[in-house]
Amino acid sequence: MSASPRIAPASAPYPAEIQARLDAVMPPGVAPLGLFRVLARDGRLFQRFMGGGLVDKGHLTLRQREIVIDRITARCGSEYEWGVHVAFFGRRVGLDEAQRRSLVHGGAGDACWSPEDAMLIRFCDALQETCDLDDPLWTELAAHFSDEAILELLLLAGFYRTVSYLTNALRLPLETYAARFPEP
Repeated sequence: MSASPRIAPASAPYPAEIQARLDAVMPPGVAPLGLFRVLARDGRLFQRFMGGGLVDKGHLTLRQREIVIDRITARCGSEYEWGVHVAFFGRRVGLDEAQRRSLVHGGAGDACWSPEDAMLIRFCDALQETCDLDDPLWTELAAHFSDEAILELLLLAGFYRTVSYLTNALRLPLETYAARFPEP
């Protein structure tokens, strides 16, 4: 990654509505993410982006959500977003070293995954490879998740593919506290 993004971030002070949203999503004492600061250049884009994040309490557990986010961002090569999520949520959801490595370099068949976790990885991989889910995988998902949870999974995967487009194309430098992709 380059030392600076292709589009310079906005600087504080931010407009009140942007500052309020940053205060709501960032832990106390942690500076706003570079991605958020770049988007803060345009209030409309910032608000639309922040409104689509799905990082609130929904139909998924925190672990389910993070496995999807981490697998999608890893498959997209977004070390920036993967690293932020692993740093903030990895320990909280119990992702161990083998699982973090598998999210980047492995697959659903790795021994470190439970059957449900493996299903989520297959879900992410299918969407990345075909932008679709075959009938057997859909049936398996439907046996474990409500229709609303499946919709949330689809939206979550698509949103973080979009986030990966942004972080990669903008060449955002990694946050200082972010995890790095593990070695293979």
